[in-house]
Amino acid sequence: MPILRTSNLIKRFGNFTALDGVNIEMNEGEIFGFIGPNGAGKSTTIRILLGILKATEGEAKIFGLDAWKDAVEIHKRIAYVPGDVNLWPNLTGGEVIDLFVKLRGSNHKSRREELIKKFELDPTKKCRTYSKGNRQKVALVSAFSSDADLYILDEPTSGLDPLMEKVFQECVMDAKKAGKSVLLSSHILSEVEKLCDRVGIIREGKIIETGSLNELRHLTRLNLVVESRQPMPKLHEIKGVHDIIQKEQTLSFQVDSEELDNVMKYISQFGIVKLESSPPTLEDLFMRHYEGSRGEA
Repeated sequence: MPILRTSNLIKRFGNFTALDGVNIEMNEGEIFGFIGPNGAGKSTTIRILLGILKATEGEAKIFGLDAWKDAVEIHKRIAYVPGDVNLWPNLTGGEVIDLFVKLRGSNHKSRREELIKKFELDPTKKCRTYSKGNRQKVALVSAFSSDADLYILDEPTSGLDPLMEKVFQECVMDAKKAGKSVLLSSHILSEVEKLCDRVGIIREGKIIETGSLNELRHLTRLNLVVESRQPMPKLHEIKGVHDIIQKEQTLSFQVDSEELDNVMKYISQFGIVKLESSPPTLEDLFMRHYEGSRGEA
């Protein structure tokens, strides 16, 4: 049974439809990437999953329980990190972490100390003195110190520097190794690409594609860089070739993966000196879905 499932989730605010039939299915022990530009409906979906908002139609279930009716029960087994953390200004970071850990009923002191050290957080400072990045660290240390079954992370690395992002990624992988599940909402595609087993792409309140990264890569193009002995004058006429850029004898271009065989047969006639091929990034995939759309990222 899936650990998390939404069925035909609809959320309206007056005349505005924020979510329009969102279906997500997430399995136990997997890292599921939930991606889309700001305003696509990621946070609204997460607020419904957390029982903060009530869906207009459809249902959301976590651990087989109703996200709205059984929110208290569900929260005993989940940890949540928002993208913009507000903390009690007069408490220290350490006091906030202790409070959250106690609320969840778990007390891994050694884990807490290890994470504070990893994230280079000073837990003795009052929260009002913290930068956005340090407030984010408090939330992440609190979440990963607890023994949750499901981590719901909504733009969790907002405000973190690249070194701390790497520490965050290690924490997510440690959670996965321990058999935990992670829902990671992000618009940082490299982060999703490094971590996630499967992704769901949301656009204007609708899930437009779901699958593993390998499955979704079939929808996009390979990047090729070719140096040949002779010029390739009619490359632009070959089916499946896009965005040709020429620098002296070197051509870089994109190829629809289903046309790769024919393209290779064509270019091999001209004496290949160098050939580099790289798989499409999630960035390519994402931009292809969004190009020319009102919801441009």
